[in-house]
Amino acid sequence: MSILIDASKQFLAFGGKVYPVSTAKNGLGEKNGSFCTPRGRHIVRARIGAGQPLGAVFVRRRPTGEVWTPELHARYPGRDWMLTRILWLSGKQPGFNRLGDVDTMRRVIYIHGTHDFAEMGKPGSHGCIRMRNEDIAELFDLVPPYTPVEIKP
Repeated sequence: MSILIDASKQFLAFGGKVYPVSTAKNGLGEKNGSFCTPRGRHIVRARIGAGQPLGAVFVRRRPTGEVWTPELHARYPGRDWMLTRILWLSGKQPGFNRLGDVDTMRRVIYIHGTHDFAEMGKPGSHGCIRMRNEDIAELFDLVPPYTPVEIKP
């Protein structure tokens, strides 16, 4: 089984389930520093956050011990919230989304949970694929490492 992310329709499909997502506000693209969501074939290289509560806050892939609340959000208004679970992606297409200045893994592109104010079904991220916390927790439990991921326009 593989994960399909459709950026034009803003959904992720896996195992017969379809979840709303939010891809990059800047659109699609592979270049480092573009803040775009990379296209093409990827794999889930790492699964981070098993056992953490819904809303667990991550900074640099490490849980901070915080759990997201509207009050915490107000204290850190500019934070790019990575919550609950992280599926870290790695590109499979050398020169397109792997190696050099287009490397998805070096760009730290994730599928991750986000705060309650983030709109799903509409581009809004800095390059990652955002999901509702309940949805990423469910997906995380279903997806083994090295699961193929296709991100299509």
